[in-house]
Amino acid sequence: MGFKLSFVLEQVSKEKNIDIEKLIQGIEEAVLTAAKKKYPDRELEAQYNEETGEVEVFEFIEVVEKVENSYTQISYEEAKEIDPEVQIGDYLGLKIDSEELGRIAVQQAKNTIINKIREAEKEAIYNEYKNRIGELVIGFYQRSEFGNIIVNLGKTEGVIPKVEQSPADNFKQGERIKSVIIDVKREAKGPQIILSRTHPNLLIRLFEMEVPEIYEKFVEIKGAARDPGNRAKIAVTSKNVDIDCVGACVGVRGSRVNGVVRELNGERIDIVRWDPDPIKYVINALSPAQITKILLGEDGRTMEIIVPNENLSLAIGKRGQNVKLAAKLTGFRIDIKSESQSDEDFEKVYKPLKDKLGMDFITMRILYDEGFRTIPSLVEADPDDLADILGIDVDKAYEIVDAAKEVLEETKAQEQTEENNGEE
Repeated sequence: MGFKLSFVLEQVSKEKNIDIEKLIQGIEEAVLTAAKKKYPDRELEAQYNEETGEVEVFEFIEVVEKVENSYTQISYEEAKEIDPEVQIGDYLGLKIDSEELGRIAVQQAKNTIINKIREAEKEAIYNEYKNRIGELVIGFYQRSEFGNIIVNLGKTEGVIPKVEQSPADNFKQGERIKSVIIDVKREAKGPQIILSRTHPNLLIRLFEMEVPEIYEKFVEIKGAARDPGNRAKIAVTSKNVDIDCVGACVGVRGSRVNGVVRELNGERIDIVRWDPDPIKYVINALSPAQITKILLGEDGRTMEIIVPNENLSLAIGKRGQNVKLAAKLTGFRIDIKSESQSDEDFEKVYKPLKDKLGMDFITMRILYDEGFRTIPSLVEADPDDLADILGIDVDKAYEIVDAAKEVLEETKAQEQTEENNGEE
């Protein structure tokens, strides 16, 4: 077809980050489509010639003894003039002059080529960004559409859906925005890059930028949890005994953590020292609240935290932020109670057993602290386990289980009676 494409292909491939082979394939298809519109009844093929930098169109015709269709056949005598070694039944490929295709056909080919390049460009952008999920990107506020923020990322656009926007955010035209990629979707108009300002990964990436010790792998981030726009917690640990992981993240006079706070528009950040001991880790995560006691649940993933009465509000935090974020960060279900609440719960559970067995306070407290904080849990307890825990013989342990069964039956009977009286 005579297009000088080699230079153009190289430039487009570099600028658009598109595989040159895909460009060539698309151009060959485009030229072939245009040629077939001009010659619909002919056997055609388009090939890119690397040496000449042209897309050439060939018409394949059958070598026959007697020509019946001049468009698809050629006589043996005429074919021998082109290729002396040709045989009847062979097919000859004859190059079509690009001028024969006509101006309209050429324009159609060019339009198809442009579309192919656009498709390849979209595919290249999709492939680039789909491998960057979780990464930090920097763009500029472009516009708002139906509450979604459109971010200019340079070669493409990203969108921050309304649900991924922090309540503290208030961007202006052209303002720089840092966000993390959370998804990349294929759309007819091009790949859609979904960004977030609320994801915990944003907090992690910002600390990676602010703290050289994290970038250099001396300090490791173990997890993060956020109540976007309000409060966040990030857990860190040191891989070097000479480096204080918390101090490194705070920086001199708070310079590093304040840099992250400014980027998140005032979101308060607690830097938590991670510990391999889950109990110590939870204690650190609930700081600055003071903790009196921690009771680990039977499932190993639940903790009942007992705090001094005056520390209850501090431990729970405003709108429950402190305990909710600590639970997200550590992966434990956390139930916080004041000392007086814990004593009330203890008394409620064990008073009936005390009345029946004359059980002493220390025995009751040991059982409660070992996780037997309901009558049903005692009913289901293994007497051998109780005997080991309390240092008593198994017969005494059976007495405790039997007494718990009696209390449970009496409680159910009383509840049934109250229910029947209520119906009357």
